[in-house]
Amino acid sequence: MLNRILHAFDAPKPQPLPEPDAKLALGALMVRVAKSDMNYQVSEISRIDKLLARLNRLKPIEAAKMRATCEKLDKAAPDTVEFGRLIRETVSMEARLDALEALWEVVLADGVRRDVELRVVEEVREALGLSEADSDQARSIAEETLGGAGT
Repeated sequence: MLNRILHAFDAPKPQPLPEPDAKLALGALMVRVAKSDMNYQVSEISRIDKLLARLNRLKPIEAAKMRATCEKLDKAAPDTVEFGRLIRETVSMEARLDALEALWEVVLADGVRRDVELRVVEEVREALGLSEADSDQARSIAEETLGGAGT
């Protein structure tokens, strides 16, 4: 009985994380970029939710749940390069460009470009097998998207 009482207050075991696919890997990378400056802002969280909804055709609540899973994956996940490779090896060139554009939207969501965020995007760009010109174009598209739609 004492053993039962002592274990009654044990925290429930968390559900195992799903094996990351390209969609979850991109979501985790977006979270990683947003958190890289140690300042995970509401504007970045909101942008990630909007991106997950748009890219995965999800409703807002589903996108927020996916982001929460991506946040957990980010904590437990392999390095950024491995996530980038997972995306590169499983999606089309167009989808990789969309992924890079999404990362730029996250970087730009709070209105401040920090060196640490830019380094993560550069690391992902290389892992995705994309050029600097691809990154410049993705950044321009993200700037237009944010300028036209707001955050």
